[in-house]
Amino acid sequence: MQSEDLVPTSKRSRPPVVAVTGAASGLGRAFLAKVASSADFRRVVAIDEQRGDVPDVTWRVIDVRDPLLANRISDIDVLVHLAGDYALDADPAERRAYNLRAAQTVLTASAAARVRRVVLVTSAMVYGAVPDNPVPLPEGSEVAAEPDTGMVGDHLEIEALARRSLRSHPGLDVTVVRPAAVVGPGIDSVVTRHFEAPRLLTVKGCNPRWQFCHVDDLVSVLEMAALGTVSGVVAVGGEGWLEQEQVEEISGLRRLELPAGLTFGTAQRLHRLGVTPAPATDLHYVVYPWVVDCATLREIGWKPMWTNEAAFEQLLELRGGRHARNERPRSTREGAG
Repeated sequence: MQSEDLVPTSKRSRPPVVAVTGAASGLGRAFLAKVASSADFRRVVAIDEQRGDVPDVTWRVIDVRDPLLANRISDIDVLVHLAGDYALDADPAERRAYNLRAAQTVLTASAAARVRRVVLVTSAMVYGAVPDNPVPLPEGSEVAAEPDTGMVGDHLEIEALARRSLRSHPGLDVTVVRPAAVVGPGIDSVVTRHFEAPRLLTVKGCNPRWQFCHVDDLVSVLEMAALGTVSGVVAVGGEGWLEQEQVEEISGLRRLELPAGLTFGTAQRLHRLGVTPAPATDLHYVVYPWVVDCATLREIGWKPMWTNEAAFEQLLELRGGRHARNERPRSTREGAG
């Protein structure tokens, strides 16, 4: 018997088993549909409170906040956590409680079950949006967003949980994906709602730049993160950005320019009165730049399928925008046939 016959087959050479939380709808379903038939994964496990409609995967019905989650993922190599409450109109305290409990349970259960890697999605919003941000922001820039009661505050708290998990569970690899403003079917955000208004709010003396991340591109990066092609903190978005003038030309919408004090003071008063669900700080993300340089992805040769312009045009179409400059098909994605 030769010596090589005694060497067992390396487990690492086998395709990993991947699980996805929030698999029945939204981004979770989009990711699940992408990887369900992929040969890069040995098996795909879908986790949600209810069974979804994607076939050829193993469904496990459980609340992601359940401490018994560890027992249901003991055979998992990689977990992509996409279960979350992203409703702008949700009660902020209830939404945050759900999102933090879900992320904490996933991280703790994964460490207990000896899952090798967890992939989390937050947002490039954690860099903060201020008038003097460099365009683009380096991927390694400081996390400088203001903690608030909105979605940005949730993302900041989830990233803090991820950092603590790396210290508490050194054997668990945690990858954090930070997309630019996400665009695609079913996406409802501060940015998409901005373009439902009859005029585009701007602040005097400031010129926003616009960068989008289509769901298709986000899903492709999540797949790479699940396979370990990228790790650590990864920013994802379209190449470059659109100037405000380009956004106005494409949408046919005109700007409404107001002083910063009036804009944010009024928004804060409306929020305190309960008229608007979002804190005034959310407005920063539609009047100040937060474009990110996707250096990690660029260095490995990844390119987005969707240009910022094509993603923005689909945003307008999905949000009922009637002012798009033409009616050409929205297949103007880079690399689309």
